[in-house]
Amino acid sequence: MHPVEIFELVFALLTAILGLHWAAAKLGLPPAVALLVGGVVLAFIPGLPVLELDPELVLVLFLPPLLMDGAYFTAIAAFRRHIAGILSLAVGAVVFTTLVVGVVVHMLVPDLPWAACFALGAIVSPPDAVSARAVLQRVQLPRRLTTLLEGESLLNDATGLVLFRFAVVATLTGTFDAGEASISFATLALGGVIVGGAIGGIWVLLLKRLADTTLMIVASVILCWAAYLAGESLHVSGVIATVTAGLVYGWYQHVVHSAQVRIRGSAFWHVMVFVFEAIVFVLIGFSLRGVLERVGGIDTVAATMALPVLGVVAAVTVARFAWVFGSDAVILVLNRAGLARTRPLGVRAGTVVSWAGMRGVVTLAVALTLPEAMPGRDLMLVTAFAVILVTVLMQGTTLGLVIKAAGLRDADPPAPLNLAQAEAAMARAQLAAVETLAFGPDGTLLHPMLLETYGRRARQTENYNANAEAMIGNIIAHFDLVIDAVSAGRMELVRLHRAGQIDDDTLHNLERDLDLEELAAEAAKMVG
Repeated sequence: MHPVEIFELVFALLTAILGLHWAAAKLGLPPAVALLVGGVVLAFIPGLPVLELDPELVLVLFLPPLLMDGAYFTAIAAFRRHIAGILSLAVGAVVFTTLVVGVVVHMLVPDLPWAACFALGAIVSPPDAVSARAVLQRVQLPRRLTTLLEGESLLNDATGLVLFRFAVVATLTGTFDAGEASISFATLALGGVIVGGAIGGIWVLLLKRLADTTLMIVASVILCWAAYLAGESLHVSGVIATVTAGLVYGWYQHVVHSAQVRIRGSAFWHVMVFVFEAIVFVLIGFSLRGVLERVGGIDTVAATMALPVLGVVAAVTVARFAWVFGSDAVILVLNRAGLARTRPLGVRAGTVVSWAGMRGVVTLAVALTLPEAMPGRDLMLVTAFAVILVTVLMQGTTLGLVIKAAGLRDADPPAPLNLAQAEAAMARAQLAAVETLAFGPDGTLLHPMLLETYGRRARQTENYNANAEAMIGNIIAHFDLVIDAVSAGRMELVRLHRAGQIDDDTLHNLERDLDLEELAAEAAKMVG
């Protein structure tokens, strides 16, 4: 394709994304479903070129920023508290699913070598970070389940990629050493943690020396690719390196970034991640045409591959249920034997976790990296796409209903301080700082208005902390009035500008102040 044609195609895809997101909102569908189906429809429009995805480019372009965004906002305390459950899903469930799928494929296609069967299992075994984010953002889950599913999505790609590489090598060479593979996996994981931690630490030190807001935001974006590429070039897990760097960066950003960097950076990252996630799903759907043409068309798929494809889709779904409920059974046995004190998920929560196994871009990209000499390559490509399509369409559209039917309650213990208590503690600290600096060396009060403002704020937060439920209605009404006042101020500011009474700089400066005031009021309303 000519470079201009590529740009026109990208422009058309971005335009389609806007329309598909709008349609998803109107129809009440998860955006991921609308984007995937839209990509499939676009793929078969006459005149559009067949899109050939470069799998290595897809992984290195899309995966690092999406992993970084997830890791950046990860609650580290909850992540650490539930690390055993996260690793059970991110490592144990992926390995188990790989084995189950491998056995099922060998039963249905006996001529396919065992190693090739397990390679297919490794391709379809890890739920996708992008798919998980796209669906989980639209549902409300207890904190424990959110931590488990988000943590799993950050780490399981590394497991799947390592298993895939070993399976491919075993298929092409005819040799496999389980002990060596286990040592190699541990080395890759530990190396990824070390590289990611080092890169993240260096980046934090660098950000402290950058005074420009734009440079700091650009540096935060570069970090995800720096960690991933460094990990891959050092032959460790780039996925784990990126996640580790994101966790380090997210932990220190509160003391490294200014308020302006956080506000502007969050807005930039939100838009970038939105575009990347949307493009990923459209590209997955768009690639169907190329996959079908490569394997001989839909007739060939239906005649020769239907049974093994359906078998793999079923195996992927059943294996996740078996692992989740099997792990719960083991926990119950250990608890009764006095060997553990872990709280099992239970039937309702276990069902939700089992059903939240959507596959996505990593599955397709890994399948596209299969060597031409790989036995069963066409079957693997078709199966990978089928698993993505079925899990996103079936599980993505019904996960909300499953969660609602489960009637889950948040059983995690609350933090020692609630929001009102934390706000009161913050107000006391602010008042103490103002009281210290409000008086001159001779005892003269230099800042009476600030002292009164912060004193009043401290008294109000203490009063709210003691009477939160009774005051919520008044607080919401208060901030509704603040928002109305901000709106009136903004209209007057625009009128003055249109009348030529103020210049553009004055307009932008005062408008920014009003915007921040409105955001603060909106946030306070949601808290109330």
